[in-house]
Amino acid sequence: MSTISINKLGQIAIPAKDINRATAFYKDMLNLPLLFNTDTMAFFDCDGVRLLLSLPEQEQFATASSVLYFHVDDITGSYEELKSKGVSFTDEPHVIAKMGSTETWMVFFNDTEGNTHALMSEVDI
Repeated sequence: MSTISINKLGQIAIPAKDINRATAFYKDMLNLPLLFNTDTMAFFDCDGVRLLLSLPEQEQFATASSVLYFHVDDITGSYEELKSKGVSFTDEPHVIAKMGSTETWMVFFNDTEGNTHALMSEVDI
């Protein structure tokens, strides 16, 4: 019988090559609230999930992170706003899946550290 009961993510680490550049991207471009930072780390709040940007302490943590999917209500408006700020997108907002009366839309972008992330939106049709 297992005693493990995982019920939520507490923190996601994202590697950074330049902590100041990465902090500015997540704070100024994505408008995530900066909780606090040090010389090697920055902590942001993403609706209760903490995002940690950090200079990797070991080489094994120096590779790009997993894709983070940031949920937005208006994917087209969010895409246009971030694009106007200079965020590098790899595609345009598009339908990924249709499930009943809902479409899932996504668009992928790169942060300043080479990590790929996405905006996603659930749209009623």
